[in-house]
Amino acid sequence: MAERENDNWTSSTDFVLLGIRDVPILQNLLFLLLLMIYSVTMVGNILIVVLVVADRHLHTPMYFFLGNLSSLETCYSSTILPRLLASFLTGDNSISAHGCMAQFYFFASFATTECYLLAAMSYDRYLAICQPFLYASLMTWKVSFHLAAASWLGSSLLLLVVTVAFSQLQFCGPKSINHFFCEFSPVLELAHLHLLLWCGSKGHWEPRGYWELGRKT
Repeated sequence: MAERENDNWTSSTDFVLLGIRDVPILQNLLFLLLLMIYSVTMVGNILIVVLVVADRHLHTPMYFFLGNLSSLETCYSSTILPRLLASFLTGDNSISAHGCMAQFYFFASFATTECYLLAAMSYDRYLAICQPFLYASLMTWKVSFHLAAASWLGSSLLLLVVTVAFSQLQFCGPKSINHFFCEFSPVLELAHLHLLLWCGSKGHWEPRGYWELGRKT
């Protein structure tokens, strides 16, 4: 029994994304609104990438970073919105443990990459404004590529470590995530709840009281 409780939670746990089920009347309206936002986001960012690639006049570091940012926004939106739209259509708000970890990894990785890319774009504009005569020699294509690659790879590796550590957490009790996707804080609250319940069971305390305490915190 103890071995079963200590098994990695990703092997058998399913979660329920509570999302915005508290307003069932607005489900259809929210579906149409989110579908329109997702479509505009995808089309707009894809057009930016195509334009940057096709037009030679835009083959500059600034537009290179902008193309990376648009590609990132396409991936970023696709991590959450398709799953959310599908839940509106099917009414199925459950997500597997592996799916939850995958969603968390890609969402957090793309969010971190966005921060790094914005920092690289800020550095590019700083050189263009403050060092205009040295800009061409300082911000070469090689430097631009290295900055972009470091943004993508650095965040991917960093979040890989975080996700592996995150996946080792243990859970018990209700598996309801008070969010519309697997974001860090709501999932971590469930792990906190498990810790309280586990301590309560070891000390012969009442688990229900700790469940209520976990919800309050």
